[in-house]
Amino acid sequence: MSAPTAPRPTTEALPDPQPTAAAAATVTTPPVPRRAGLDWRIRFAVLSVIWGFSFLLIKVGTEAYAPFQVALGRVAFGALALLTVLLLRRERLPRGRRTWAHLTVAALLLNTAPFSLFAYAELSIPSSLAGICNATSPLWGMALSLVALSEDRPTRRRFAGLGLGFLGVLTVLGAWQGFSGVDARGTALALLASLCYPIGWIYVRRTLAGTPGSPVALTGAQLGISTVQLLLVSALFTSAPHSFPLWPTLSVIALGALGTGLALQMQYGLVTEVGPTTAQMVTYFIPVIATTAGVLVLGEQLHWNTPVGAAIVLAGAALTQTRPPKPTTSAPAVSDPAPSSPAGV
Repeated sequence: MSAPTAPRPTTEALPDPQPTAAAAATVTTPPVPRRAGLDWRIRFAVLSVIWGFSFLLIKVGTEAYAPFQVALGRVAFGALALLTVLLLRRERLPRGRRTWAHLTVAALLLNTAPFSLFAYAELSIPSSLAGICNATSPLWGMALSLVALSEDRPTRRRFAGLGLGFLGVLTVLGAWQGFSGVDARGTALALLASLCYPIGWIYVRRTLAGTPGSPVALTGAQLGISTVQLLLVSALFTSAPHSFPLWPTLSVIALGALGTGLALQMQYGLVTEVGPTTAQMVTYFIPVIATTAGVLVLGEQLHWNTPVGAAIVLAGAALTQTRPPKPTTSAPAVSDPAPSSPAGV
């Protein structure tokens, strides 16, 4: 993928495995000169590893903390990282009651709910399965966009992708064996978490597209709101931890500061340098890395249907993201209204 070459700004939807209002809303990426420093391919690989390991970090975090507390630590350290960046850049948080009201809903749909659901899911399912469930997000997005986004035109190829993705999910779950060995509740929670993302993307596109402010400012505000939401929920439904074991604590800190803070910065940099289309490909490496990490680090069992089903899911997800070529005109480009990326973690 190369940086946009058109003389005008190109407006596209930013796919984000760490969904945010800034990512789901329209993002303008003007052509810029190639950055000095680490090659984008190296940063792409690092980003894939960080997000791929997120499911492992969630699993380790839940060994000592309640799921709501894991989600709280995640958004809190992520918000702290991004707010530090804003402070260094001397940027302001977004203004306006309307913007903050919509960010509150976005935080619930894109952070508070899915992060909590994934943490609860991993109490009973392997981190590798959670990572694969996360990859179904674009399938949900395509199905929802047909109903919620009238300007999104379905094609035979996208319908085929939806069917193929559904077949992949059945393969992962071992449907021919009656789903034996699969925790139904945990799997349902993980799939519900992946459904939250396209619902949030659609909401954000309808309410926050074109909102003034940098992606870091919008994302930092969204994570700050999610922190408040999870503080209230944790206070009501969990008790304070009696101890802070080293590895679970470090896992939660890394999940927030790296996976929700640093990684977002890297993602925005990649989108600016090489464009959204190439940057979104990180999504398809996440379940592969999540599965590998779960097997090698946590010793999770891997049956043949898991990687085969995951490959089918990703192939279906890729098909649902195909778009007909856009005509070349002198008018400003219009953003694609359909959510274009999965991943949630």
